[in-house]
Amino acid sequence: MKDFLPDLTRIIQSNCDISDARDNGIYSLCILVLKLRNLYKWENHIEPWDESDSAVVLNWIEEREACWEKIGTQEYHPYILNGKSIDPFDTARMNEKLKLTNLFYGAGYGRSLKALFFLGEIIAKREVAGRPVIILGRETARELASPFAMVQDGQVIVRRDPMRFFFWDRLQEAEPSAKAPLLYALELHGLLDQQGKLDRKLLKANLDILVDQEMEAIIRHEIGEMQNLALTSQTLSKIAADFPDSLIEFVARAVKDILADTHESGRLSYIITEEKEASLAFYVAFLDGLRKHLFPEISQAFSVFRQDKNWRQLRAACQEGRVNNTIRAEKITLLINETADPAIIKTRVESEILAPIIINHIS
Repeated sequence: MKDFLPDLTRIIQSNCDISDARDNGIYSLCILVLKLRNLYKWENHIEPWDESDSAVVLNWIEEREACWEKIGTQEYHPYILNGKSIDPFDTARMNEKLKLTNLFYGAGYGRSLKALFFLGEIIAKREVAGRPVIILGRETARELASPFAMVQDGQVIVRRDPMRFFFWDRLQEAEPSAKAPLLYALELHGLLDQQGKLDRKLLKANLDILVDQEMEAIIRHEIGEMQNLALTSQTLSKIAADFPDSLIEFVARAVKDILADTHESGRLSYIITEEKEASLAFYVAFLDGLRKHLFPEISQAFSVFRQDKNWRQLRAACQEGRVNNTIRAEKITLLINETADPAIIKTRVESEILAPIIINHIS
């Protein structure tokens, strides 16, 4: 029954490699190096905290880039099961074929429409807020992006292995502005040393515990994404197609993320209702880039919360942020649906959405 798995895994990984060859340019050099390093570790079964000889990794990267040059123009391969061809994006049909194997196949499009493919072992199935949730463990095929949570075919998919790498990397390399909320979260998890700094040995020993404890809040973000938001997935897909890897796409994605998190079924609503202090602190610490500027209410409220522990004020801040970003989502949707000229759309997004944020930030 499982004789087809080695060939299937090889073809899925081939599609992963083609996706990386086509679209690795969406990443800055710094991000690309980090993603390649983690891909190397995954291929070689290396833990997030273990570092290989830099010369070995650099040689591997050179070989990977040479491979990309050869396959970058290839089409994605269909999968052949029982003599029948399956489109690589037909996830429902693929998982129907895999239902007796305890494996789950994922495919879709991520940032700037980079194709996503993966194959992983199912370690748990749950229902959260009436939605099916599948949690994956060891993966046998993946590409560079490897988002650790997504929605597919009406289900929330959590990829535990990429999530482990995400937390390890982010806890090592936090921006200075994120230090206070990050240390607050780490203290609640008991991961600081006597000098009040991250204890890497404790983190290594407790990384899986931390990931499992924070997983619930991350699932709630995906459930929030499944709701009827002011900025729809269809509009976001159109933006990604028309303005790939642009400021407009990044703004739209940030707005949609905030709307998902502040939805009554979303991440922040769950955190506040359940009074999850560590999850709240991680949320604020990881709120970077445009999301931080589009949602200043939560960072401001968290600063006060650390002193008074007033959850009601946090809920009010979330509601204020949701209202402000709903207005932005409606503006973006109107622009995309009613304006054909990309230059006009870019100018209006900058003047009507970004400029007021920059002015408020400076003042």
